[in-house]
Amino acid sequence: MISRDTARGFLGVFLALAIIATIDLAKPSISSAPDYACGESADKEVLVDIAQGESGSSIAQELFQLGVTKSSTAFFRVAVSDPKAGSIAPGIHRIQRQLCATEALTQLLDRTRIENLISIAEGAWNSEIYESLRKLGYTSEEISSAAQQATRPTGFSSLEGLLFPAQYSFDSSTSLTTIFSALVSRSVKEMEKAGFAKTRESFSQQELLIIASLVQAEGDKEDFAKISQVVRNRLAKGMPLQFDSTVHYIKKIRGSIFLSTQSTLVNSPYNTYRRNGLPPTPINNPGAQALYAAAHPESGPWIYFITVAPGDTRFTDSYSEFMQWKVLYKKNLRDGKFGG
Repeated sequence: MISRDTARGFLGVFLALAIIATIDLAKPSISSAPDYACGESADKEVLVDIAQGESGSSIAQELFQLGVTKSSTAFFRVAVSDPKAGSIAPGIHRIQRQLCATEALTQLLDRTRIENLISIAEGAWNSEIYESLRKLGYTSEEISSAAQQATRPTGFSSLEGLLFPAQYSFDSSTSLTTIFSALVSRSVKEMEKAGFAKTRESFSQQELLIIASLVQAEGDKEDFAKISQVVRNRLAKGMPLQFDSTVHYIKKIRGSIFLSTQSTLVNSPYNTYRRNGLPPTPINNPGAQALYAAAHPESGPWIYFITVAPGDTRFTDSYSEFMQWKVLYKKNLRDGKFGG
């Protein structure tokens, strides 16, 4: 015979199990999240605005609210299981409605579906960025006027270098004032992240941006910090920088590694063959790694550097060694190792 206390114990266990079962049934099940069938005929397109740094859960909720997916959970489940989801670009995406979560992710990763896309490459000149804006329908006069009126941070005399290289997407009704403001604001944030305001050197933030642009133009990412130090070493010795990239900037030429002696004689404040010191402004719009290298040079005695072959850049403080490498560079140039 079961005692009263034992019966109470059985009853307590039964009630506890019943409560647990009720809670379990009440929990949303990720594996059974509502989702449209893949491969079915999708509905009309909608515009999905993805903000810089927006979380996966926020994107999932937006897709559900716009009718792209059948549930936010379905997309979130797919996104967290696919590393490519971290590559969703900010901007306004044209996405079809009533998609399965997997297809929704595929369309978000499709760069051709981004509206009014402006893709700024690291090292781009402002003139090249203006051309991208013209392709979006803005006139040269509108761009020139907006660029001249764009608000620059205190201490910066030029807009060159302040249009941070990244991918941007704007609504077709967005004003050029807003576009320039967004690009400059991003540049300011990136300079802060690079530590421009924390350096103990005597360089102003504009001078650090100029150094970053030189670093960007002169080498590969793995050499950025060394090139940053070369700039400092040459300035300290009162030597001209003699950077080909500054002449390329004057002449607006790209794609040629060879610079003739005649080209080095051009009369311009940007010609670092004829003038000592830094150029008056940045010579391009440097990326995050170049910005960081400008504020964090790699310590070393180097005065000279030369790329003797693609992927082979050498640094030295010996002029004789530099001249030996220059002979090798010219041989490799003749042998077509630089292409073209």
